[in-house]
Amino acid sequence: MADTCGQVPLGSGLTVLSHPLMYIKVLVQVGHEPLPPTLGRNLFGRQVYQLPGLFAYAKHIIKIDGKSGLFNGLAPNLVARTIGTVVQRKVLQVMSSSQKKEEGSLPHVINETTKEMIARSCATIVTHPFHVITLRCMVQFIGREAKYSGVFDSIITVYREEGILGFFAGLIPHLVGDVLSLWICNLLAHLINTYAIDDSMSHTDEIKNCSQAVTGFFASMLTYPFLLVSNLMAVNNCGLAGGLPPYAAVYPTWLDCWSHLSREGNMSRGNSLFFRKLPAGKTYAIEQKRFF
Repeated sequence: MADTCGQVPLGSGLTVLSHPLMYIKVLVQVGHEPLPPTLGRNLFGRQVYQLPGLFAYAKHIIKIDGKSGLFNGLAPNLVARTIGTVVQRKVLQVMSSSQKKEEGSLPHVINETTKEMIARSCATIVTHPFHVITLRCMVQFIGREAKYSGVFDSIITVYREEGILGFFAGLIPHLVGDVLSLWICNLLAHLINTYAIDDSMSHTDEIKNCSQAVTGFFASMLTYPFLLVSNLMAVNNCGLAGGLPPYAAVYPTWLDCWSHLSREGNMSRGNSLFFRKLPAGKTYAIEQKRFF
């Protein structure tokens, strides 16, 4: 219990600090590009047209809504993170077993990953309604709506317009992405720690922790399309400008959204907020202008 109580304020602090980054990423994911491209240089020194990066986008939001505008949707985001932390810890405690497997062995990794998968999935299902509300509070920036103004009012709005299913829009790709990311990360880290790192090496524990972080980053990159599709489906056809044409088509299912993004070559949209090269022939909704 003490461990959980300690994690909640720490997680809340990290959520507050990272919220502006999440906010800008979500707006980019739905295709909101209010600033014109600028001529810059890529990593190889070549001149290319680039879309505005993180800081330019943040300045644009501050210019319109002030610094507090960077924290739109923070309340439901905090609720989601807090509940998720508590649920995940409780589920792990319930599943804790006295049966011990050799630490570091493949059966041990599979056993622990399975427990973590169940706990994380439970947390995701419980908190997804607040995640949906968070995303919709953010996407309101595009059309300057005020439809989702608070946690409780937003709950009423979603239920009145879409019923219970509205709270779980985009849940399936969210779960699939989480599960795949977890298994890729843990199994890949196990392979590296077992076959690439010698226990006789100095600073072995630090190296293993580093490998876990690297594999986690790699796994998140591989499964990013699931996060993108999940977020798009959470706001799709919800009555906000950001979830309707010309930003997005009305997708019957998340598979239709996936197929559409794949055909466009937009499966990594929003994955990076730096060095954002302008896709050839891409038309953006706000500008209604074609840049090459």
